Amino acid sequence: MRPLTNKTIVCFGDSNTWGYNAETDARFDEATRWTGLLAAELGSSCRIIEEGLSGRTSVSEDPLFEGLSGLSYLCPCLMSHSPLDLVVIMLGTNDTKARFHLTSYNIAQGIVRLAKKARATASGIDGHSPEVLVIAPPPIGEKYVDTPIGKSMGIQCSQKSLELAEHLNDLLKGTDIHFADSKAEVVMNEIDYMHLDQDGHRQMAAFVRGQITSILNER
Repeated sequence: MRPLTNKTIVCFGDSNTWGYNAETDARFDEATRWTGLLAAELGSSCRIIEEGLSGRTSVSEDPLFEGLSGLSYLCPCLMSHSPLDLVVIMLGTNDTKARFHLTSYNIAQGIVRLAKKARATASGIDGHSPEVLVIAPPPIGEKYVDTPIGKSMGIQCSQKSLELAEHLNDLLKGTDIHFADSKAEVVMNEIDYMHLDQDGHRQMAAFVRGQITSILNER
């Protein structure tokens, strides 16, 4: 494949894009986060813009915390960073929280709604649409319920996250939006079972690099 040149990519996600470290409750540094690793691997000719926010959902307003819905923030975010070649969306983990009362299919519907909104913006090159890649995050491990985060998340989160990729794949068939399931290549940590550790960030960087290289080299 030919090298990518002069590309701008927004990575739009939650705490696993922001780089939350479940061991320290702080943020992994740029050299550890998958977005930082991706930027280093692709080189200076490819600009990676981190748009991760801990707690972010696809379309749901959180009754406990302000400003976490991706739907209302997405358009101004993309337009502010335009022109863009690609928008990478990786959400769904927070949407499994019991307080949102969503099935795994509902969660997939919300992510697809968000992806279609991104695709419909004029934030691409010369005012066209950017390419959009939806990534299904690694499933939440079943043991999350036994960690301190289990009380806040509620029940059935791991099952919903496990089912998410299949629904996303089905809903995105026949669209011009790209889809990739990370679960065979990337795993969550063994602390709270819903965040990436250092190995997970390395795995995610390699996985995403393969996806975006393939997409942008097709253009």
